[in-house]
Amino acid sequence: MYRYAPRALSLAASVAWGELRHDPVRAALLGVRLLPGRVRRGLGPVEGRLAARARTAGPTAVPSAARVPAPAGRVIRPVPGRVLHLVTNGVPFKHAGYTVRTQALTEAQRAAGLDAHVVTRIGFPVAQGVLDARPLQIVGGVPQHRLLPLRLPYGQGAVLARNAELAGRLVERLRPAVLHAASDHGNGRVALALRETYGLPVVYEVRGFLEETWLARAPGRSPDDETYRARRALETHCMREADLVLTLGMAMKAEIVARGVPEERVLIVPNAVDEAFLAPPPDGTELRARLGIGADEFVVGTVSSITPYEGIGTLLLAGAELRRRGVPLRLLIVGEGPERATLEAMAGRLGLGDGVALFTGRVPHDQVRAYHAVLDVFAVPRTDDRVCRLVTPLKPVEAMASGVPVAASDLTALRELVKPEVNGQLIPAESPHSWAEALELLLYSRKRRHEWGASARALVARDRTWKRVAATTREAYRALGCV
Repeated sequence: MYRYAPRALSLAASVAWGELRHDPVRAALLGVRLLPGRVRRGLGPVEGRLAARARTAGPTAVPSAARVPAPAGRVIRPVPGRVLHLVTNGVPFKHAGYTVRTQALTEAQRAAGLDAHVVTRIGFPVAQGVLDARPLQIVGGVPQHRLLPLRLPYGQGAVLARNAELAGRLVERLRPAVLHAASDHGNGRVALALRETYGLPVVYEVRGFLEETWLARAPGRSPDDETYRARRALETHCMREADLVLTLGMAMKAEIVARGVPEERVLIVPNAVDEAFLAPPPDGTELRARLGIGADEFVVGTVSSITPYEGIGTLLLAGAELRRRGVPLRLLIVGEGPERATLEAMAGRLGLGDGVALFTGRVPHDQVRAYHAVLDVFAVPRTDDRVCRLVTPLKPVEAMASGVPVAASDLTALRELVKPEVNGQLIPAESPHSWAEALELLLYSRKRRHEWGASARALVARDRTWKRVAATTREAYRALGCV
């Protein structure tokens, strides 16, 4: 790794200089992220405040032009079955539902006989504060390629043009048969530029509607805002121009078709789990004891990014009501995000301090099942925002695979996962009273929880394994003539 240190430092300096000229807050945020881990952890609140104040600028700004210039290149002879996934970020430097999906899908594709490779967005992970400039890492058997020039230009148009240029050199070395880009539009537009040069088919995988996520992240934002309209237009451009669109669920497919993409060009490839998730969950006794949870206490919780639209405030209010009723309840919130400090303060005001509401922070993905084993009910209290009505999340699928019944907000996307009175319960969104009523009924019915958990696990085992999803993508590539 040390042989690449000069490149990492040069790249980080160019990013910091560009940010300093346009938004000193973003430059300060990068500076904090470049600090050693122990020091950075101590500055967590400072990092959170900087992240909240930083403008959307520099390499993440929304450009006005959809087309990324096609890079210069030569004719290649594609290798059948070789797939190049273009993604924003990846493991081991970023752990989130997005990166878990990329890693799990590509590992399953390789097991299915495809030669899957991953290339992350230009500058990653150095531009995010990780001084590691290795051009290639093998993660779980999957080659992860990094595009790390000595300097990064400023502004998204220039960044994506350089991204396409460097990705083109990788395409000439690897000779993939298909380009599989996952949202956001930056990856899709780079893939379309590469198609222009190399004639390769483009699959665009819509994992979310990021303009809707942007809208839900802060109060006061509107669909009339220029940022929202530009992002929506760019995402729609990628959907319409791709040879095939993949997405996570029926509500998402309906939205994509409504944007003018022919239905026959949209294929559902749902969030799924590795078959290891279907094994009996570990014994939760030791972790319960370590967390200070009594043997006679109920535990309701979630594993999630802690953002406004996850609705964790509703869960806290419902938990406070149940405690007032004398229910021996603990709340377990596993994850990290910008709302954590606000929610911890809220828990204190509601009388949920002293470990009644436990905020663990982020945990490694291979430890998630241990936390599932502690739960009596997995909660998905998402708000009634449009992004939540459209997008089916990964985390409840993992909980269902572990045999945990799911209580979720009654939203269109979540109805695709939760079947009331079969594998969980749907509850009106943003209604703490309704959540308290439903949770109390479920917590005091061990038989119901056991039956619903078993049904949840059976549904995932039947329809939602990465092995099955990989087989679906293989057939999709075959239809494009790539296998």
